[in-house]
Amino acid sequence: MKIDNQITDSSILSEVGTRLARLRLEKNLTQIELARQAGVGVRTVQRLETGAVATQLSGLLRICRALGIVERFDALIPQSAASPIAELKRQGRKRQRASGSSPPPRDTGKWTWGEDT
Repeated sequence: MKIDNQITDSSILSEVGTRLARLRLEKNLTQIELARQAGVGVRTVQRLETGAVATQLSGLLRICRALGIVERFDALIPQSAASPIAELKRQGRKRQRASGSSPPPRDTGKWTWGEDT
């Protein structure tokens, strides 16, 4: 199954779990062995492999590290490359916060109390 924007969250979690289980089996590891290597509970491995939502991201990271696929997160969430113009404007300074969106323009018309005239 290809993971894309059209698939539900639960389907994605289920597919990720299926892929993790397949990788574990390719490495000839039991759930207990993988849990021990990853430093997580066996139940965490079971939840991830079934696509349960109650697992923590740190557990997923530990399991991916034990399976030797943690470097694939770089492809999942690539570093953003700022444009050369933006780099020049910042002059080497790292961005510290988002600027947010501009507030909507204020209505400068005269406000009256009661009925419109």
